[in-house]
Amino acid sequence: MGRGRGRLNVEYLVPGFRPAPGLEAEVCADPELLEGLAWGRPRRGHPEGAVGNHVADLCRAIDRRGEPPQRRAELRLIALMHDSFKGQVQHARSRTGENHHAMRARRFAERYTTDERLLATIELHDAPYAIWKRLRRKGGEGDHALTRLLARIPDRDLFMRFVELDASTEGKDSEPVKWFRGELRRRGGPVEGG
Repeated sequence: MGRGRGRLNVEYLVPGFRPAPGLEAEVCADPELLEGLAWGRPRRGHPEGAVGNHVADLCRAIDRRGEPPQRRAELRLIALMHDSFKGQVQHARSRTGENHHAMRARRFAERYTTDERLLATIELHDAPYAIWKRLRRKGGEGDHALTRLLARIPDRDLFMRFVELDASTEGKDSEPVKWFRGELRRRGGPVEGG
């Protein structure tokens, strides 16, 4: 089950999804991505279970937003890869650096693109939440972390759109996104949404 011609296929793993010709179709044919889309069970923050179900939710949300074609293509690529390597994280080790799911996703994406806007968004998509969480626990120790994060984001609009999109799914708290959007406004960055 879930196999087409002897292997996993994206149409089964991401319900309702059809890959666009070109780069998206090439990425969707990669067995490593397909394995990652199949990974997961319902858990905190992801009641939908498998990563492919989460990606399906994101792709439907992208379509509802009516994004321009280029932005739609970028967001779909990011959505496909951003959480697809959670199953490769070694839980006996610290989940940072090369052992963080988002860094693993970036390394995968580097095989297909050199676009730093996409790569940074994939790698850093969970960073605003982590900084917000640290600030809530420890107080004002996140300002430098936020400054470092913002210095690494070449396209704040794309990044913010994806962070909002990812946080819009069931089981996610909207408070970190509101905080991050406010910080971007406070620091004079372009912010879409609202």
